[in-house]
Amino acid sequence: MDNKKKHNDDSPPEDASEVFEPALDETEKGVYVLRLYISGLTPNSQRAVENVRKICAEHLAGRNQLEIIDVYQQPILAKERQIVAAPTLVKVRPLPLRKFIGDMSKTEKILSFLDVRTKKSCR
Repeated sequence: MDNKKKHNDDSPPEDASEVFEPALDETEKGVYVLRLYISGLTPNSQRAVENVRKICAEHLAGRNQLEIIDVYQQPILAKERQIVAAPTLVKVRPLPLRKFIGDMSKTEKILSFLDVRTKKSCR
């Protein structure tokens, strides 16, 4: 029987390992947690969604969680997370947390931002 207590989201963790061990597991598995903040159905927002989905499909297939947040529909999230421009891509995991602003059309820059190694960049 496991002697570790299960962490309840309603209570604070008893030690930091309860928070950091799941994050470490995701990092070791190469899971990328991404949030893309957009502003409605503008051409820039639509292009950003298409570009990020394409990058995820081609370079992070099966290793990513992408959440798309419309700042017009959820302005509180943008304010709480200090999003000042859209489109903005936020890499939540693996750490460190990073933000990239633009239409996400510069694939090589996005891959570098995400610290994703490609066959082309390894040569």
